[in-house]
Amino acid sequence: MATIDRRATTMALAHALSAAERGLAVIPLSRTKLPALRSPHRDDPAPSGPPCHGECGRFGHGVYDASTDPARIRALFAAAPWATGYGIACGLPPHHLIGIDLDTRTGTDASAALRELALRHLFTIPATVVVLTPSGGRHLWLSGPPDVVVPNSAGRLAPNIDIRGAGGYLVGPGSRTGHGVYATAPGTAHLAPAPCPRTLLRLLLPPPRTPHRPPPASAGRHGRGLVQFVLAAHEGQRNTRLFWAACRAYENGVGPALTASLVDAALRTGLTEHEARATIASAARLTGHRP
Repeated sequence: MATIDRRATTMALAHALSAAERGLAVIPLSRTKLPALRSPHRDDPAPSGPPCHGECGRFGHGVYDASTDPARIRALFAAAPWATGYGIACGLPPHHLIGIDLDTRTGTDASAALRELALRHLFTIPATVVVLTPSGGRHLWLSGPPDVVVPNSAGRLAPNIDIRGAGGYLVGPGSRTGHGVYATAPGTAHLAPAPCPRTLLRLLLPPPRTPHRPPPASAGRHGRGLVQFVLAAHEGQRNTRLFWAACRAYENGVGPALTASLVDAALRTGLTEHEARATIASAARLTGHRP
């Protein structure tokens, strides 16, 4: 049974209602920073269709419960009297909030990494809302365009920089967790989330997926099997599998015909084109062929 801290819950509700007045949709959070209300479907049999995102009318759907309606927010907190914080849903109108989470783990300066990215890609982080975390990190609030969906990611932009986008949420200032209180940085509480620089926005979006190129007909069933072998590689075995497949391709006389498909498969597993072509060239040399 969760411990109830009525003062913390009252303060969290007050902060949540204040955020809602600014157009930010909120949900109650527990001290663990997780949604305070458990899923009403946790004991249901495995669903045969898409998961419920609140269509059932009950609370407990995480960020899908988020609202700016004061009556609904009060009802959410009434259903979770142990809540000591609130989450702010990202990606929703009118702000289409994007959260840049700068962590402070040992050995990595996320703020310096963001500054380096800004210098390298020629963009400037505008003055915006900054929330200080109990661990010494910072959350930067930015506003995205309504027609762009920014996904959540962890460490993809740079080490210790996490992105909160559509389907994610940020811990709101004034929330109390097991590690302390989140607070707005001095001089930023009055600001609205600033528009995300276009260059940074492009970095936050996943790279476009290249269409899968099937092996040429001349490669036959064996060539298709080699491509599938590469596609099934996990991190730590991608180069090894690609090298093995390329060796077999050259040994069977389909190396040149299969190269483009092997490179495409390697790119889909996470290797760069340079790495893939270098590995295939090594396989060609080992088997006595000219890359």
